[in-house]
Parts: sequence; structure tokens; C-alpha cells
Amino acid sequence: MIIEGGQRLIGEIRVGGAKNAALPLLLAALLTDEEVILHNVPDLRDVTTVEKLLESLGVAITRKGSDAVINARGLNAIEAPYDLVKTMRASVLVMGPLLSRRLESKVSLPGGCAIGTRPINLHLNGFEALGAKISLEHGDIHAKAKKLKGAAIDFPIPTVTGTENLMMAACLAKGETVIENAAREPEVVELGRFINAMGGDISGLGTRTLTIRGVSELHGAEYSIMPDRVEAATYMAAAGVTQGNILLKGVPVASLKAVIDKLVEAGMEIKEENGNTRCLMIGPVRNVDVKTMPYPGFPTDMQAQLMAMMCFATGLSVISETVFENRFMHVGELKRMGADIHVEGHSAIIRGKGGLSGAPVMATDLRASASLVIAGLAAHGTTEISRIYHLDRGYEKMEEKLQSAGAVIRRVRE
Repeated sequence: MIIEGGQRLIGEIRVGGAKNAALPLLLAALLTDEEVILHNVPDLRDVTTVEKLLESLGVAITRKGSDAVINARGLNAIEAPYDLVKTMRASVLVMGPLLSRRLESKVSLPGGCAIGTRPINLHLNGFEALGAKISLEHGDIHAKAKKLKGAAIDFPIPTVTGTENLMMAACLAKGETVIENAAREPEVVELGRFINAMGGDISGLGTRTLTIRGVSELHGAEYSIMPDRVEAATYMAAAGVTQGNILLKGVPVASLKAVIDKLVEAGMEIKEENGNTRCLMIGPVRNVDVKTMPYPGFPTDMQAQLMAMMCFATGLSVISETVFENRFMHVGELKRMGADIHVEGHSAIIRGKGGLSGAPVMATDLRASASLVIAGLAAHGTTEISRIYHLDRGYEKMEEKLQSAGAVIRRVRE
């Protein structure tokens, strides 16, 4: 990606469907042998990977634009192959629905972004509580059960994919499952609503306690996926750092309060306008401090983007990362652009200089890629970002959306 910085972003951008909701919903289609229709499915690398994974299990998928028609009647396998799983950690979410439908699953230890270990032991402990036996064989996690029955599960820390995996495993189990300290993220709520639309019985969505009453079977459903809150927030930050004025269409405002509060503190005016969201930067970027937390706190998936923005403030900002270790890999690349950032343990101290200079940089993970785009949009000169395949995992046609708002950005082959 080559960016000529210094252009003020002015225009309209439509927010696409949420990646982190689309992935579990696509996999939840395994829970029924009836047809499932999903609308607002984003065109992303991770979505394509999940679709290939489903097809490898015998599932029929038809895509037409942003619609996906899924039929798992032909489900004929219980193993997720390594060549698909290695590229995406979310593929571990196939375990829950396979255990539900087939009482067995085999999945390679997951890969994906290099932002920490993100252990799945909490998933596995939950599966065992439901009655599955877990073994590790040649790099594969093998889960098998004679039957699944409800259980009390108490997570020591909230886990999004763990909560989602166990919701899918428990929805067809016999009896009642109660998950304490469950993740409250909007994407978890979205999965629960989708399962309920298929005939499931999940209550407590959006709270720390989920109650899942097992049903004998689920049926087909038609469902529209929520807009992507991280994509929306990323474009908000891009507007802020370029002194921009952007009208965002399809923003899930209610799920972005923690981010919007910080952007307003940094000097942005964000207001509703005929059902859309106007993002206007007034004056220079002001320095803010932030600590990432599970929802409803400030999302770890926006930490890198806010850090890029703080490089254009004047003064000291402190960003503390409490969700994932090793999620400051973008710091070295921002330093190549002239940023003054010092990392101490789980915190990064940014001494804002009011600007950066374009430079060749390298993307290390999905959200780090977005932070480099944000930095490049406002930097003086040319920024060249390599390894942007990370970006394509979570942002649909990002350069086209930014071009429509006046950015000078293009994609080239290395």
C-alpha cells in the first residue's frame, strides 16, 4: 500500500458487516441441517478462510454479493485441516458446533495474528465440563463425547471465542448450562441472537451470566450481520488524524461508547446525522490516555489505531494494554516514521510531536496494519506499507473507501 500523506479526508464511507460476528455466525450454521441465509457478510480473507473450512466439512455455500446461503445437511467430516486453521485463530470456533452436531471434532492448534498466546485452555476446560474428553495428538486437539449435558462454567477471565465456542456446544446439550464471567462483546450477543433465531434458548446476552437451555434441534434462519464497530472506529481515527470531515454510514454507535468518548476527548466532534454518524475534527489532536479492557471498556482492537493518532498530538499519552501481551509490534514501525514511543511492560508512552514522516514500514498483524495506514494518511511524504495481506483479513476494500474520501492511496504488487 502506497500512501501520499497530508490529504484531509472529506466524504462518505459505508461501514461493512462485522468480521468478528460473521465468523462465528458462519460456523454456527453447522448447528442445523436446514438452510441458513446470512446478509451483510463482508468480503474478507478471514471470511473466505471460514467458507473454505466449511466446504472441507461437506457444507454447501453460495455467495451472492454480501449474502451467503449455507446448508450443512451434507456435513461429513469432523476435522478442520491445518492448512486452513494455521492462518486464523478464530477457526478454533469450529469445535463447538462440531461437538454439538457430531459429538466429535479435531482441530489443529490455531494460528493467526502474532499478538500473544491467546490460550484456548478455557475452551477445552468448558468442553470437558460438558462431557467431552480432550486429547492432543500430533498438533491436533481432539474432542469426543458420548453425549453433552449442561454444566456450570466459570471463566477466570472473560474470553470472547471461549464464550462463543461453549454457547454453540451447549445449545444442543441436554439440560442447562450457565456460563459465569462470560464475554459481553456485541459480537457474542450477535451470536446468541442468531442461535435463538434458529430455535435456541439463550438468555442473559450482554451480561456476565449466560444461561443456555439445550434444545433437541435447531432450524434454519435468515439473519443480517451487524456493522463492524472496529472498522467504523478505524475510519473515525483516520478522520481525526487528517483533520477530516467524514459521514460514516452504518455505525453501531451504541457499541462504540468507550472509543467515541476517547475520540471526543482528543478533539473530535461525533454526532448523529439522519441516521448516520458525522465525524469532524476541530483543531489539533489532543493527547489522551487509554487502557484496553474487555467490553464495555476500550477495545484492544483499537489500541494500535489510537496510538497512531496520538503520535500527531502534542504532549504525553499513555496507552496500557491489558487484554493481550505482545500487542505493541506496531511501535517499531511507527518509530520508523519518527514517532517517540517508549514501551514499559504493558504500557506505551507516546511523546506526541504533532506529526510523522512517511517511510517504508511493514504490517505485523491486522490492527497494526490499520494503524500504519492511519499514520501514513497524515504523515508528511510517502508511506509504503508491505505485507498488507494482514489488512485484507479484516478490512473490506479499505483503499477504495479511503480514496472515495480524498485519500491518495493505492495498492501495488511488490
